[in-house]
Amino acid sequence: MKNIYDHLHSEEILNRIDKLSANSKPQWGKMDVAQMLAHCSSFQAIAMGHSFPARGWLGILIGNFVKPIFYNDKPLPKNMSTIPTILIVDNKEFETEKEKLKQKIVTFQNDGPEKCTTNPHPFFGKLTSEQWGKGLYKHLDHHLKQFGV
Repeated sequence: MKNIYDHLHSEEILNRIDKLSANSKPQWGKMDVAQMLAHCSSFQAIAMGHSFPARGWLGILIGNFVKPIFYNDKPLPKNMSTIPTILIVDNKEFETEKEKLKQKIVTFQNDGPEKCTTNPHPFFGKLTSEQWGKGLYKHLDHHLKQFGV
C-alpha cells in the first residue's frame, strides 16, 4: 500500500493535483473540484492535529472493526459517506484550495510520522501514524480518481 510519508508517493499525488483544472468534472459524487480540494484539505488538517471532529455513535460502535478499509489495498467505495464537519457544500475558489491542499501535503510529508496526530479518527478511532499515512494516500487517490486524474 502506498503511503503519503513516502516522498515518491506524495510527489505522485502532488503531480496529479496539478493536472486538475477549475473545469474538472467529477465522475461520481456531488462536490465540484474546488469543494473536493477543500474537503481533502480539511481531512489533512485532522491528520495533522489541527482539527478535532467529535466521534459519532456509529464510529464508536463499529469504527474499530472496519478501520482496515481506510488503509488496505482495496479502493474506497464511490459515494462513501464522509465526516459531517468536512462535507463541503459552499462555493470555494479552485486555485486557493489547490495551493492550500498541496501545502498541507508537503508539510505533512516533511513533518513525518512523529508529528502525526495521536487523536482518534472521527470514525475509525485510534490509528497509528503508518495507518494515517496509508489512509491519507488512499483518500487523496480516491478523490483524484473521482476527477479523472
